[in-house]
Amino acid sequence: MRLVSRKSVLSGKIAVSGSKSHTIRGIVAALCAEGTSVLHAPLESEDTLAALEAAELLGAKVRRFKDRWEIAGTGGRFTDPGRVIDMKNSGTGLRLLSGVCALQSFAITFDGDSSLRTRKMSTLLDSFAQLGAFIDAPTGKCPFTLRGPVTGGRTTADGESSQFLSSLLFSLPLAEKDSVIDLEFLNEQPYVGITTAWMDALGLKYTCSKNLLHWEIPGGQKIKGFEKAVAADFSTAAFPLVAGMLSGRGIDILNLDFNDPQGDKKVFDFAEKLGAKLVRKEELTVLESGPLCGCELDLNSTPDALPILAVAGAFARGTTRLVNVPQARIKETDRIAVMSRELAKVGIQTEELPDGLIIHGGTVRGGEVESYGDHRIAMAFAVAGLAAEGPITINDAQCAGVSYPGFFADFKELGANFTLE
Repeated sequence: MRLVSRKSVLSGKIAVSGSKSHTIRGIVAALCAEGTSVLHAPLESEDTLAALEAAELLGAKVRRFKDRWEIAGTGGRFTDPGRVIDMKNSGTGLRLLSGVCALQSFAITFDGDSSLRTRKMSTLLDSFAQLGAFIDAPTGKCPFTLRGPVTGGRTTADGESSQFLSSLLFSLPLAEKDSVIDLEFLNEQPYVGITTAWMDALGLKYTCSKNLLHWEIPGGQKIKGFEKAVAADFSTAAFPLVAGMLSGRGIDILNLDFNDPQGDKKVFDFAEKLGAKLVRKEELTVLESGPLCGCELDLNSTPDALPILAVAGAFARGTTRLVNVPQARIKETDRIAVMSRELAKVGIQTEELPDGLIIHGGTVRGGEVESYGDHRIAMAFAVAGLAAEGPITINDAQCAGVSYPGFFADFKELGANFTLE
């Protein structure tokens, strides 16, 4: 599906959907829990549904309602799925579920779509191999097979992606014995904060060093059924935020909880640094802004924001530097390389860094760009088209449904001139 995005004037209210990170953590916790758990206002997207279907294959009983999911857990004793678990495009679901599957005594095989097959898994699988799991992963990526049971012990974790540590943190409290995890460094620390917030809510015990590089986890713990509301997704909110900065005449963004540990809430600070005018009350309002000015932004805690902030930088005067975000190269795509390549097609000069991107702001003209099946690339260029000098056509735009299935409809309600072909 192709999306043509044309210059528009946006105004009105937009309600942000639930967090993908929180929803998938809730699914994994409910799968492992004793009794029934209830997730209120979960995000229903391609990624979360892939995780939910996997949980059902592993023995969870799911009832889906309009406003909630009720999930009867397994008490940590999974059912052999009897076939390959297809995680589609869900990297978060793959990493977190593979961790708890390493606790089982039977072999489980994971696979995914062509994009997921490019996602690094080798170092996470090495962590579980150190704990005694059998691993068959010829490419270090999907497809792979693992078999436990991991019973605890000492292991190391790769800090390149926070998801590797989060996988260990979700699984090892449920192992038979105590465990110790050590890291040399850790990117995306706020995402680990989301994981520990869930652990705290579930009553799981752990201790960690102040720098989050050493963890001690008692084994033999249990998860009881729980009831929890899913917080709104700040990484999703970044798209109406930047749209409001570029072509808005007053946009209210609803449902945001700035007390939530999501690191992507820093995007609102970045927006103000670029020149956005925001009013933070019960609902956040993006006022009509003047010209944006380039600046340097450290995205280590907010790697998912790189595509949309690169678009903001394209419209800003001067140079914008997005730095300290090497993990952006190991997402659904190499987002640094892709944004550099595709921004050039609409007239914007960039320079790639090993860990970031330099954007020389200028006139964004129309053109045709590729999403490479990456939802955040597709949505970022859709926002760019709302303020560009000519229409921007995004190929394979349906991938937005991976994290934001309501993207097209929500933006049309605000006044976006979107045409789907």
